[in-house]
This record gives sequence, structure tokens and C-alpha cells, in this order.
Amino acid sequence: MTSVKQNVQSGLIWRWLFIGQLRAFPFRYIFAALSIAIGIALGFSVHLINASASDAFGDAVRNLSGSSDAQVAGATNLGFDEQLYPRIYRLAEVADVSPVIEMSAIFGGTGERVKLIGIDPFRAAAITPTLLGRQENSGEQSAGRTGGQTAFPINAVHLSDAAFTLSKAKAGELLKIRANGATHEFQVAGDLPGIEAGQAVAVIDIAAAQWRFDRLGVLDRLDIKRAENSTQSSLARALEKMLPSDARLSGAENEIKKRTSLSRAYRVNLEMLALVALVTGGFLVYSAQSLSAQTRQQQFALLRILGLQKNSLQRQLLLEGLALGLVGSVLGIILGYMSAYLILTIVGSDLGGGYFSGTPGPIDVTITAVFVFLGLGILTAMSGSFSPGRQAARLHPAQAIKASTGSLQNTEHPAWLPGILLLLLAGFLVWLPAIDGLPIFGYLAVAAVLAGAIWLTPWLARTLLTPLTGIVRRSVAFDLALHHILRSPAQAAAALGGIVASVGLMIAMVIMVSSFRTSVDNWLESILSADLYVSGGFVETSFDPDQQKQISQLPGIAVVEFSKTMNISLDPGRPPVNLIIRPVQSSNYRLSLIDTTKQDIAGIPIWISEPAARIYDLQVDQNVRLPIGARGTSVYVAGIWSDYARQQGALVMESEDYDKLTGDFERSELAISLQDPENIDAETERLKRQIGNIAGSDPEISNAAGIRNIALRLFDRSFAITYGLEAVAILIGMVGVGATFAAQVGTRIKEFGMLRHIGFGRRKIIAMLAYEGMLLGLVGLAAGVASGLAISQILVHVINPQSFNLTMNTSIPYIVLLGISAALLVTSGLTAIFAGRRAAATNALRAVKEDW
Repeated sequence: MTSVKQNVQSGLIWRWLFIGQLRAFPFRYIFAALSIAIGIALGFSVHLINASASDAFGDAVRNLSGSSDAQVAGATNLGFDEQLYPRIYRLAEVADVSPVIEMSAIFGGTGERVKLIGIDPFRAAAITPTLLGRQENSGEQSAGRTGGQTAFPINAVHLSDAAFTLSKAKAGELLKIRANGATHEFQVAGDLPGIEAGQAVAVIDIAAAQWRFDRLGVLDRLDIKRAENSTQSSLARALEKMLPSDARLSGAENEIKKRTSLSRAYRVNLEMLALVALVTGGFLVYSAQSLSAQTRQQQFALLRILGLQKNSLQRQLLLEGLALGLVGSVLGIILGYMSAYLILTIVGSDLGGGYFSGTPGPIDVTITAVFVFLGLGILTAMSGSFSPGRQAARLHPAQAIKASTGSLQNTEHPAWLPGILLLLLAGFLVWLPAIDGLPIFGYLAVAAVLAGAIWLTPWLARTLLTPLTGIVRRSVAFDLALHHILRSPAQAAAALGGIVASVGLMIAMVIMVSSFRTSVDNWLESILSADLYVSGGFVETSFDPDQQKQISQLPGIAVVEFSKTMNISLDPGRPPVNLIIRPVQSSNYRLSLIDTTKQDIAGIPIWISEPAARIYDLQVDQNVRLPIGARGTSVYVAGIWSDYARQQGALVMESEDYDKLTGDFERSELAISLQDPENIDAETERLKRQIGNIAGSDPEISNAAGIRNIALRLFDRSFAITYGLEAVAILIGMVGVGATFAAQVGTRIKEFGMLRHIGFGRRKIIAMLAYEGMLLGLVGLAAGVASGLAISQILVHVINPQSFNLTMNTSIPYIVLLGISAALLVTSGLTAIFAGRRAAATNALRAVKEDW
């Protein structure tokens, strides 16, 4: 007795039991460890890719900001009055100021996009030297990129390495650059050695930027260097006191925070979805450990008789789970790093969300991230081993020592109360608000629904299958299969845990994506009421009032309405919202209103999108101050409308109100209703030529059907990785079910031998197992569909609104769900038949022989 205890304490029995099982059933543990590894690999790779994209964006912003201590940026695309520059320069807290013009531009020859920056080289030298071109004779001539200019002549442009590649230009050549509706030629003077790789930047003199691109009298940014005798807080206070309504105190870290906050919900949801595979893997560990406990009943009983304590037996299975989790997690971290490297190298860092572009940064693996994912894998595996450990600890030694392997059945009615309590907990959690913009309680509600559904699986199996015992005409194989499941509901739970999790989550994601896509499709159909939509393109060609009049008089046009979209900052700590200037309700423009004012209010109305209302906690009839005009403008919310295109929020203002406030009559977008919409293709080509001649550019013209198709393609692209992660989780669940069922069949060899002795043929045994597989698949399907429907409602009505500030209506794709159900039933039956062939092939005499 003492020897046994000493061996247990030294770990000899732990190694003996675990290694023996590993040798006897290697594939059972290999599948369990691989499921943990795949879950960790998916989550870790998504984390690394997102971290790389965020770091690259942050490095780019810091690189362009140089050593500035603060920035003042325009609250809108219109910039701010340049007279603010000398006023800030005279502040005692300021040592130096560098004025900046920033515009989106394209290269005339290639049409590639670039950030065009205008600077004062003398001021930039002290604050943002990274924006200065390479000096004369300062380095080697690199592929024709180093020029001979030491300053910025009015017609000179310096290009970063990425911009050189996109423009296909060389030093000394003339390069056409289009920005703000104008196109001008510049001579390539050299490169920008201070700009990091991957950033497409073109730098010109600030005077040229203002003069040639119609930005006279305005600036977009001021980079500020703090005086030595001042502090960062004193500088911020001094700046805030003198900033006009159309300027905001900003900075590199603030810009990084705004961009990452915009993409955070998308990133977190991807990581959570990636960890779905890990959750499924946890249930496979549970299945493997449950079967392991059943096959080792006599071993455990003998050890209990020799003095092994209950807690030591439970600790045995927990340690086995720890070993599985450790091996799976380490393998998963290695696979995750490799997959992240391949995705970043081949595909890029966008992951379909559209938040990041350009060259991703290097993969930075932090110790914290490694230990977090390592801990997740170990915790998941140990959680899957906890319940089997408790069952093994409760084993009655005297009964188990005489029982055949796996013959002890739980004939008691399964407990249902804990499962109901978990579902009630989920119902409570869905009413709790988001934490810092993340639906933490929504995710916990999903976990509670899954756990409750799996807990209720044994009860559900007896509830659904017991009525079948009253069927008079049935085969003996069906009768044996039915009674075996009813006698052993715990084994059914072990077999179905993984499949309920994977099928439930799969159905939930299918319904959520279908609901989202249907809502977007209906929204597009409601707002795209014109025949043609004209845009100035990436750099937004502007149409002045004379050009608007000429376009309105073109033949073939029944109605044309002009609009404009610009960024506007309502909160310096949040991403800018889109301000859309257009008619609110007309033949060409519609708003899908979900709430509107019921009273007459004096003042200027605006209509805000649902995301804007949620982000800024705005309601109908509430007043808002916009940074438009010399001192800002107070407006009121006249309505809230659905918008699936702008996650950061959008505002709509009537064209006449905007014109009175700003004196800006230029527009960049057109909505056209044709006199002959049946001949839309020919009309599109004709109007493209005519509008292009009027504007002096090549505008983009799309019809409503084309815009709708493009939008839906972008939607499908953004969910492409979602489909991939979902498919992996389903595959893990299906493989796990097959492995679990095969292992369960292996514990019943003696049962099959006895059936063979009494005349039950091989075909009948195979038929019996096929019935078992189909019945278990039916129960798993019922639990998976029920839990999937519940989780889909949490995703649609809780997680998505809290993550993306969007609401949608539920849309259930019945055909897809029927296909999934049929595939599950067929897979369960085929898996059982395959396992039954191996079991039926065993020699009957050898199967029932028992050595004592």
C-alpha cells in the first residue's frame, strides 16, 4: 500500500497509465492533440497577422510624423485657415512648427495611388526630416532614383521607394500627378530615404501644393515641436485654447489609436471565430478522456483497491489533459507562426476587412502572446479532462473490478437542471452592455448556450428516442441500437459533444452571414434609386457650378443631382465620420429611415446613420455641433437611417444648408436618371466621354446593378476568412466524431462476440452500428440546430450591434440548413458502418475470451 502511494507521488503510475494508453490507442490522442493544435494555430496566426498590420500602420504614422510632440489637424477635408500657423508659432510653449498639406493622389501614367504631401523644407528639417529628399551627392545612385536637387523647386517631387515602383519613373523624368481635381507635371528630383519600405509617398513644396491643387490659404496639418521649458500637458492646454472649430489637436499615437479602434471589433471577432476550433478541440479531448476512463475501469478499480485515493485518480486524468494541451499548444504556436508568415507573404495583412493596406510589418512574436495561447490550449484540454476525471473518481471498485471493459452503464435518468441553468444564464448575459466597445458578455452567452446544449444532450437523447421504443415493426438491429443508446446516455454525450459544438457554431455562422448579406442586399436595393452614379474617383474630381450646369443640360439626362462626401471629426479620439452633402429625399436619393422627428424644430437638420447614433450616443431631436464654419455650427438630428457601408458613422446634410454655411458649391458625385434607361450601356459610354470632357478628367461611372454586385463581392471577400475558419472547425468536429465512434466500438468487442455466438451475423452487427450512428446523428443534429439557432440570434442581435453598431433582420437559409442536416446524418451512418466492419471482423471466440 505504501509502495503504491510512493509510486503515485513519484509519478511512476502516472507515466505507466498514460504511456500505456498512448501505445494502445495512439490515434485517439493524436486527434485530440491535433484538434488543440489547429485551434491554437488559427487563433495565433490571426493574432500575429493583425498585430503585424497594426504595427506597420503605427510605424508608418510615426515615420511621417517625425519627432513632433503634437499635431493640429483639420477637422474636415477642407483643412483650416493658414493664419493659425503664425499664431501657434508665437506660443511660448512651442519651439518650432512645420506646416503640411496632405492629399490623396494618383500617378497619371499608371493610375496608382499615392499620398501627396506638401512641406516647407526649412521647417520640416527640424521636425520631420524623413520627408526631406536625398541631398546632392549624398549617396549612391540607386536605380535612377537619386537626383541632384538639394531643396524643393516649385516643379520638383521626391518619391519614396514604394512610390518609385508604382510610378515607374526615374530621376529627372516628368511625372503627372492628379489630386483635388487637378493634374500637373512634376520633375522627379530624387528619393526619400527616410520613408520606410512599403509607404507610397510623394513630397512636393508646400507652395506648389497650395497653388497647383487649389489649396491656397489653407493647411491640413501642423507638426509642432515643444519648447524645452514646457511640458506636454502645458503645450496641449495652450493649443486647445486657440484652436478654431475646424481644427483638432492630434498626434501620431492618437491617429494610431483611432485606426486600431476602428478595426478592433473586426480583429477580435476573427480571433474569437478562430478559437471556435479550439472549443471544438476541447470537446474532442473530453470524448477521448471519457472513452479512456471507460476502457481503464478495471485498472482504476485495482489501483483504488491497492490504496489509490479518489483525488489522485482525478488528478491522473487532469495531468493527461495537461500533457495533451501542452503538446497541442506548442505544435499550434509553431503552425500558427508558419501560417501567419505564409499569409503575410502571399496574401497580405488585410484579411478581408479593408482596414489595412500596403506592405505589412515584420512578425513580432511577444512572450506574452505565446504564453496566453499556450495557456488557452492547456486550459481547454484540462477542462475537457475534468468531467471524465470526476466520473473515474466516483467509480465503485468492487463493481468495476468484475465488470467487462466499458460495460458499466448509467441507467439513471440524465440530469437536466444544470443545462437549463446554463441556458438561463445565457439569457441573462445577452442583456448586458458591451465593455469598452467589445461584446464580452455576448461571447460568454454563446459559450453558455454551447455548454448548456452539450450538458442536455444525454437528456435530449432519451427524450427524443424513448418514444421509438413503442414502434411495433422494427428490426432486431434497430432495437439493439436504440436500447444501447438509451442505456448509456453518457456515452452518447461523449460522442456528440464535439459535433454539437461544431454544428451549432456552423449553423449560427451560416444564419448570421445570411442575415447580414440579405440586409445589405435589401439596403442597397432601397438606396440605389438612380440609373447611373458618377464619381470623381479616388482623388475626387470636383465639379464647379458652371460644370454642374453643363452636365445638367446634356442630352439623355432626365434628372441629375450632385453630392459630395467629406470626412469630419466629431471627436478627436475617434475616427472621422463621413459628412454627405446631398438632397435627403428625392427621385435619385433615398434614406432608409428607422427613426425620425415628430415635431417641427427651428435650425439646421442633419440625418445620422445608425452607427453614428450608437457610437456618439445620439438620438432624434438632439443637438450636435459640427466643425463647419468659422465658429462651428449647431444642428439637430432630424432622423436616423440604416447604413451598412460606413462603420465609423455618417451624417447627411441638405445641399442648400451646406452651401450657406461654407460657401463651397463644388461637388464630386452625381446621381443620374436617364430618359432612356433601357439603353443604359450606350448611354453610360456617351455620358462618360461628355462628362470627362467637361471635367477634364476620366470620371468613374457605374450603374445601380454594378454597384450592388461590387458591394456584395466585397462583402463575400470580407467574410472569406470567416468561411475558412468555419470549415476548419466543422472538419475537426467531423473527424472527431469518427474517431470517437470508432473508439467506442473498440470498447464493445466482447459484446459483439457474444452477439456472434448467439447467431447475430456480421451484417446485422454492421446494421446495428449504422442505426446507432444515424440515431446519434439525429440527436446531435437536433441539439446542434437548436443551439445554432439560439447562438445566431446572439450574433445577429447582440454581438454584431455591439461590435459594428449595425442591426439586421434574421434570414434563415433553409436550403443550406437542410443540406447540412443531410450531410451530418449520412456522415454519422457511414462512420458507424466503417467502424462496424472492423468490429464484425473480430474472431467471436477471441472476443469473448477473458483471462484472469
